[in-house]
Parts: sequence; C-alpha cells; structure tokens
Amino acid sequence: MTDAPSARPPMTLLIAAPRGFCAGVDRAIVIVERAIEKYGAPVYVRHEIVHNKYVVDSLKAKGAIFVEELDQVPDGLPVVFSAHGVPKAVPAKAEERGLSYLDATCPLVSKVHRQAERHVKADRHILFIGHKGHPEVIGTLGQVPEGTMTLIETVEDAEAFRPADPENLAFLTQTTLSVDDTAAIVAVLERRFPSILPPKGEDICYATSNRQAAVKAIAPRCDALYVIGAPNSSNSVRLVEVAEREGTPARLIQRAGDIDLDWLHGVKTLGLTAGASAPEVLVREVVDLIGEHFDVREEQVETAQEHIAFKLPRGLEAA
Repeated sequence: MTDAPSARPPMTLLIAAPRGFCAGVDRAIVIVERAIEKYGAPVYVRHEIVHNKYVVDSLKAKGAIFVEELDQVPDGLPVVFSAHGVPKAVPAKAEERGLSYLDATCPLVSKVHRQAERHVKADRHILFIGHKGHPEVIGTLGQVPEGTMTLIETVEDAEAFRPADPENLAFLTQTTLSVDDTAAIVAVLERRFPSILPPKGEDICYATSNRQAAVKAIAPRCDALYVIGAPNSSNSVRLVEVAEREGTPARLIQRAGDIDLDWLHGVKTLGLTAGASAPEVLVREVVDLIGEHFDVREEQVETAQEHIAFKLPRGLEAA
C-alpha cells in the first residue's frame, strides 16, 4: 500500500532563472552535431566540448569521439575544439597535419584572447585572473608568448606580484569566475597599480554573472540549495560558493541520482539551479525525483532574461 500524496512532507522548490545552458554552450553542442551531419561519424572533439557528462555522453552516442590531445586524432578526420578555447599551438598543429578543424570556442572567450594579443602588441604585461589548470586558462595563456602574462588566482597573489614596469600593465579575467571574488582581486590590483588597464567591457560572461545573481536572489529564502553541474565546471562550482556565502548549505550534483534524501531532512524550501553547461532535462529530472518524496510547490524566480545567440562557423549554418 503506497502513501497518499498528502502524506508526503511539503516542499517549496525555488527554481532560479536564468539557469542552465548559455549561448556559448548551445553553439558548441550544435557545432558538434552539425559536423557529424556534414562529415559523418566519427567526428573527433579535443577535450570535453563542455563540462557535462550527460551532454558528452549524448554526443558520443551520435558519433563524437572525445580525446585530450590532437595526436589522438587520426589523419583525414575532422576535429572540433572545445568551447573553453585552445592555445594557438593547437590549430597550428592541426594545419600542419592537414586536419580540417572547427573552433567551438565561446565568442566571449575569443574576445578575451583578442584583447590579450592587443596588449602584448602594445608591450603591456597582462595579469590574468583565473584558476590554474582550467582549460580556458590554458587556452588564454597560450594566445601570447611565454612570460607576457602572469596568472593571478587570489587576493594574496595580487598583493605579492612585483612587476618589472608597474606603469605598463593590463588585466583580463577568465569568463567563469565568481563576480565577488574577482572584484576583490581587481580592487587590490587597482589600488597597487592605479594605471592598470581594465578589460574592454566585462570579461566575466553575462551567463556566469546572471546565474550567480539568480542564486543570490533565492538563497536567503532557502534552507538548502542544489546546483546541477559537473565537478570540473568552473561556473557550477562558483554557484555553490555563492549560495554558501549567503549562508545557505549547497551541494553540487550531476543529476537526480546523486541526490541524498537524508540531506533534505527538515528542508522546507529547497533552491535549485543549473550551471551553464547543464541541460534543462536534468533540472526536470531532479524536480521529478523530489516530487516522488515531497509534496512540491514549484516557484520560478526570474532575475534576468537572456536573448543572446552566437553565429555558427561558416559552412555549418545550413548543414
């Protein structure tokens, strides 16, 4: 005999909006899908196209093969570069081998790359705020000659940096950082080096900023909060940090199967969001699972609307 619905404890589910896919992720996924349609399977992809296992597995099922290095791509087959961007040496090597390639780098990351090139051409030393080892950071550092850019990860790094020429500096940032953490680092750099040149426009992408603002809006109303995203997804990990900074316990989950129901004991209002590389189908999967154990009242809290779309590379528009 099953419990009647009324026997389930009540749960208010506050779902953040915007959440999930951003325009850069959408574009990258479509590039892989169109490449498979155009060239036939398999199409090789260097690095995960976006940091999400569900997305990667879905593309594998359609004929994508994911590799970490160009050496793993056989001659004569097309290769796609991930949304995070790659060092200049990678397309150069592809051209050397005669490989046809498609660059799925997010246009907002490409914008940072072009700014880095301009600063180096003007003989400025660049301070790049980001996380060591992240693919986007590796790709950006690889746009300019070694020694022309210094990675700054923390406020402490910003305080410790000793430039050869303090009057000839610029800073850029990874696109998926914490808005608040980055502001603290920038404040130190601008205090220490008043003539440092800021980015043209905001480097932290609109989707990262919007998703963090949406979490800030719902977190104070929540007893706990789930972020759907991968552990190696920088923007998703930042959303957990944003919630915790607001005093709300938060956990990163990849999908509904990761949910620990014991953690929800005593939770009357649960927050839910998704990182920029997590599809909406995973959000609904979580909502459905919560609904099996609680009498759920859903409320979407919208703090911004997003209408941005990026063009596909030439030749794929009508593939």
